[in-house]
Amino acid sequence: MLTKLKSMNREHLAWYLYDFGNSAYAAVVLLAVYSAYFKGVVVGGAEGSRLWGIAVGVAMLVVAVIAPVLGAMADFSASKKRFLFAFSAVTWVFTALLFFVQKGDVLMGMLFFVLAEIGYRGGQVFYNALLPEIAEPGELGRVSGNGWAIGSVGGILCLLLVLPPIVLVGGDLMVRLSLVFTAVFFAVSSIPLLRWVDERAVPKALPEGKNIWQVAFERITRTIRAIRSFRDFVQFIVAFLVYNDGILMALDFAAIIGAVLFGMTQTQLIIFMIVVQVAGVAGAYAFAQLGERVGYKNSLIVAIVMMIGAVLWILTARSLTDFFIIGMVAGFALTGVQSVSRTMVGFFAPPGRSAEFYGFFAIAGRTSSFIGPTVYGFIAAEAALWYQRSGMMALPAEQAGQRIAIVSVAVFLLAGLLLLLPVNVKRYRAAQAAKAAAQAEANS
Repeated sequence: MLTKLKSMNREHLAWYLYDFGNSAYAAVVLLAVYSAYFKGVVVGGAEGSRLWGIAVGVAMLVVAVIAPVLGAMADFSASKKRFLFAFSAVTWVFTALLFFVQKGDVLMGMLFFVLAEIGYRGGQVFYNALLPEIAEPGELGRVSGNGWAIGSVGGILCLLLVLPPIVLVGGDLMVRLSLVFTAVFFAVSSIPLLRWVDERAVPKALPEGKNIWQVAFERITRTIRAIRSFRDFVQFIVAFLVYNDGILMALDFAAIIGAVLFGMTQTQLIIFMIVVQVAGVAGAYAFAQLGERVGYKNSLIVAIVMMIGAVLWILTARSLTDFFIIGMVAGFALTGVQSVSRTMVGFFAPPGRSAEFYGFFAIAGRTSSFIGPTVYGFIAAEAALWYQRSGMMALPAEQAGQRIAIVSVAVFLLAGLLLLLPVNVKRYRAAQAAKAAAQAEANS
């Protein structure tokens, strides 16, 4: 028993360390460095917001299409780690290649980012699907929360390491070198998971005359046909699709909002994201603890309400100090939303079908990633152009466009919250337990 406990602890650590590197990518590429560099240097002006939203959306749409099929394949062939490595390697390579993106290299900047983002988001499907294999049902929330908290520490550390050369040396070269460093940081952090975590699933033999693609589509079709018995899971996924739009819109445009509304420099943006990540560590831990005490759905509701408050606060904020405080509140809340959402999928997934269910979870997440950032980018750009045509100067027009787009973030969060309220996790688990008991009795 002691040996098993030590093995599980080592697997937990390895799983956390992957999030440690994964979050470094998010902190540097999505949040603090590349998003602002792409918008302000590679493209420039309000059009940068539109193109950034399109790039994020294209990557998420691709993952939304392929995730459920690959998830079903990974479940059947017990190959989650192999898929995880393949997608992660794509992220490492194309994040490093962002070094070559300079002013005016719009197409290259979008293409390399889209490919890196596909690898990042696609890998999360299989990383998340390993959670029910390394954690018992009673510890899912704690392990998931620890993953988010330790992941946030990875983002903080990576930002702290890239900050000194950007501040002391300055220039676009240091910004581009930080992307290479981030790729290496992520790759090294992934090694323990690839070496120490063992899949519990056993590969299944292919039926005669069928290939793995046919089997994957059959498994997905079977799940869709049986969807009536997963009613609460479907309701949860629909709610997640909507409120996750708001979360990802805030994440993907945080650096752009800071630069446009508050004139933040690259150094200030990095410091701001460090503050957000520190708050995120506390939020991941706090909402996991709250979930164990009051239920994960209630914990999720609290986190979404806090996030709505933080977003609306931006509309009245006029100082950089205000924005930093808002960032702390939002960082605390959004990691709670993301961590608890991931935990709840683990409760919904039947044994042996975790990757498939996390694949459907990815459909919602990646589809909302496509819709949300694209909507935000178009609203911000079109509103700015309208204000300019009305006689407003370029910068005030762009700031007004950002504030209008920020309202859409709150709308998505509120709509998702309302859709979440009818979800009943206890009813779902009771129904699944009764179904399993009836099937076991029929087989005996």
